[in-house]
Amino acid sequence: MNIGEAARASGISGKMIRYYESIGLIAPVGRTDAGYRVFSDKDIHTLRFIFRARSLGFSVEQMSNLLALWHDRHRASSDVKAFALTHIEELNSKINKLQAMRETLEHLVKHCHGDERPDCPILGDLAAESVELDDKLAL
Repeated sequence: MNIGEAARASGISGKMIRYYESIGLIAPVGRTDAGYRVFSDKDIHTLRFIFRARSLGFSVEQMSNLLALWHDRHRASSDVKAFALTHIEELNSKINKLQAMRETLEHLVKHCHGDERPDCPILGDLAAESVELDDKLAL
């Protein structure tokens, strides 16, 4: 399979496949005499694993760790579960931060007249000179 076919079969763009190969997330695949990548069924299976992990919000580093666990036939499922639980905690933290951002924006929008007047609490809040950094909003 060439890279275009691998992209269609895995759901990962050719550009991302090249990137994952360049950073070592996936092993370099075989090449033709002309230098074109040739993907095996095993390579496609790995790319689908990465696609699914990415769709669950795992970072590249986390995906690398998951791939190592996947390939380690002597791993303990408790290690995988602990890894996933940590990721859930990270997701919950991000969700809380996003909810706080939404609430702040909803408050600002509610107090903006939205008419011809130049006063706008949304812009005023963004331009505030003495803004305290709010850790709960920092992603």
